[in-house]
Amino acid sequence: MGVNKRVAAIEPNAIRAFDDQTSGVADILKLTLGEPDFAVPQHVKQAAIDSIISDDSHYAPSKGSIALRKAIRHFMMDRYDLSYDVDSEIVVTLGATEGIYDTLTAFVNDGDKVLLPAPNFSMYDPTIALAGGEVVYVDTSKSDFLLTPTQLQAAIDEYGDKLTTVLLNYPANPTGVTYTAEQLAALAEVLQDTDITVIADEIYAELTYDAPHYSIAKYLPAQTVILNGVSKSHAMTGYRIGFIVGPKELIAPVATLHQFTVTSASNPAMAAAAEALGSAQGKLDSKGMREAYRERRDYLVPALRQLGFEIPQPTGAFYVFAKLPANVNQDDYEFGLDLAKRGKVAVIPGSIFNIGGEGYIRISYASSMAVLHEAVKRIGTFLENY
Repeated sequence: MGVNKRVAAIEPNAIRAFDDQTSGVADILKLTLGEPDFAVPQHVKQAAIDSIISDDSHYAPSKGSIALRKAIRHFMMDRYDLSYDVDSEIVVTLGATEGIYDTLTAFVNDGDKVLLPAPNFSMYDPTIALAGGEVVYVDTSKSDFLLTPTQLQAAIDEYGDKLTTVLLNYPANPTGVTYTAEQLAALAEVLQDTDITVIADEIYAELTYDAPHYSIAKYLPAQTVILNGVSKSHAMTGYRIGFIVGPKELIAPVATLHQFTVTSASNPAMAAAAEALGSAQGKLDSKGMREAYRERRDYLVPALRQLGFEIPQPTGAFYVFAKLPANVNQDDYEFGLDLAKRGKVAVIPGSIFNIGGEGYIRISYASSMAVLHEAVKRIGTFLENY
C-alpha cells in the first residue's frame, strides 16, 4: 500500500505520548500539557451561542469572518502597535497548529534549511520534515535559552541561500523565556539584508509577566509572519481558533494553502473569538488570567529552586524548565517516568524538546495553586526518598 514516505517517517507527538504513558498512574497530578485550567468567560461563550441561535451556519469567507478579522486587526494594534489589512493580511486558522503547518508548507521547499532555536516545541520539527525542509538546530542552552545575533549570523554564513526560514517562538515553550525589544531589534538587524522569512510563533504573547511583549515584526515587517490565537490568552483551546498576520506578499500563499486545507473555521467559534479579541471585557479576561499565572510562577519557581532545581527565570508562557538536581538520575526521560510512578507527579522530559533539553524537565503551571502546592510537596518527598 502506498504511504507518503515523509508521513511514514513521522513519530507520534512525543509530548502527548509521554502524557498518555503516565496518565494511567493512580492519583497522578498532571503538570504536562499547556492546557489552561480556566473556564471560557461567559460573554465569550454567549457569543458562540448567539451565533448558533441566529443560524450562522453557512460557509464563512475562507480567510475568516469579517467580524473576527476586524477584531484581530484591533487586537494587534491595541496590544502590539502592529497594523494589518483586514482583506489581505489576516488569515484565521484552526488553532496555531494549523498556522505552523500552513506557513512552513507555504514557505519551505525541498532541501531548504529552517533555523530552529533549541530546545523547541516538538511540533515544529516533523512539520518542517513534511514540507521537505531540513532543520538547523541552534543550541541556546548556553545563551539563556535565547538565540543570539552571533549564532544567527553564523548559521547564515554557513548555509547561505539554503537557509530560507527562521522560526522563533516567544514567550517560549518549553523554557518560558522571551526576548526584549533590544534583543529582537538586534536579530532583525542581522536578517534585514537577507531574503529569509521569519515565522514568529507568538501564541503566548498575552502571557508576559515582567515586561510588555514585543514582536520582531515591529523591526522586520516585510519579512515576518506572526502566529497567534485565543487558546492560551483566553483558555479557548477547544475552540481551535488561531490566526496568521503578515505582509500581503507572504499571506497570499498561506491563504491559498489554508483554503485548500480546511476551507474555513467554524462560525460559532469565530464569533466567540471575535468577542474575546475585540471587546474591552475580553482584554480584562486575559489580564486576569495573566495575573493568576504570575502568582503561580512566583510561588513555583522559588519552591522548586529550594528543592535543588536550577531554573532559568520564566518571563512568559506558563512553563518552568527545570534542570535536574545533581544527585538524581540525569536521564530526564527515566527521571520523569520514575517521578510519575513513585512521586505521583507527571511532567515532560526535557530531551523531548531536542538539543539543550537533556537533563531538564518541563513543568506546566496551568493548574491551580492547590495543585501546585501538592505537586511541590510530592516532588520534595520523592527527592528525599530518592
